[in-house]
Amino acid sequence: MNGVATRTSRPLQGSDRVAALLMAMGRPVAARLMKHFEPEEIKAITRTIAEMRPVSTGQVELAIEEFATQFVAGAHIGGSPGDVERLLDGVLPPEQIAALMTDVLGAANHSIWDRISGVAEATIAAYILKEHPQIGALLLSKVKPSCAAKVLGHLPEEMRNGVMRRMLVFKPIVDETMHIIEHTIHEEFMVNLARNSGADTHARIADIINKMERDDMENVLASLAATRPKSAEILKGLLFTFDDIISLPPRARTALFDQVPNDRTVMALKGTSPDFREVILQSLGSRVRRMVEQELGSSEPASHRDVHEARRAITDLALEMAGRGEIELNSGNEEEAYVR
Repeated sequence: MNGVATRTSRPLQGSDRVAALLMAMGRPVAARLMKHFEPEEIKAITRTIAEMRPVSTGQVELAIEEFATQFVAGAHIGGSPGDVERLLDGVLPPEQIAALMTDVLGAANHSIWDRISGVAEATIAAYILKEHPQIGALLLSKVKPSCAAKVLGHLPEEMRNGVMRRMLVFKPIVDETMHIIEHTIHEEFMVNLARNSGADTHARIADIINKMERDDMENVLASLAATRPKSAEILKGLLFTFDDIISLPPRARTALFDQVPNDRTVMALKGTSPDFREVILQSLGSRVRRMVEQELGSSEPASHRDVHEARRAITDLALEMAGRGEIELNSGNEEEAYVR
């Protein structure tokens, strides 16, 4: 009798617990769940059911209680695109599943690297310095080229060269392994970064301030300088306005204005000083420069709104080109900046 009590009070483990839960659910529910198991898992569970000795009500209730507790707490639950596909199988038509999986796989493959690309390069470099060079090489091979270039500039020369060598001989990684790596990097880097805030927060705020009207921008910075002077200094270093365009290297300015329509250049230059205007005009080809100068000399005064919108469009274009790695902002070799 004591032996029976001891045996029936023992908690079920592993495949015994899964088998007992499936049998307790009944055939219809168990059949739907079994569709989501791998073939090897089904083989192990069916073998367990076939060889299972009598299970007490207490053991089943304990297994259900443990499962419910873990389900509510979310313990040991992870996900992958494969889980999504298995979950949808039999619920949606195959063509609809295929369309959804294209979207899911795109988000899974790109979102983490896009998010990391938006983090301050010094923060990424600090993370890489603490990791194995192979992790650094993988991370930098996945983020945007402009981000990788800036991060490499923050690494010590020996480590930078080693990471670059590893990037050159990097071999493709199978999807399952890549999912694990992405999950790990997300947990160790992005989650901790979100908890601790830091430079990424300043970058997001700077992006917002960049899109404000000039007067509003100055008011916000003045307010922050009075209450949070360190943050204000960091933000000033991250901002990029129309006035900062003349601080770009000549080659970057030329690349920028090659993509700006002439009428927008004319509108943006209205109301600027002769010195500022001359720096911009030097970035134009001789033919375009003559056309712009002629328009500036003969055109009517423009509204403040039209001038602001033209300048904002050029500034946004510069930021987009920098994000794509086509030009460098604040390269360290700038000409003397114009101060209005």
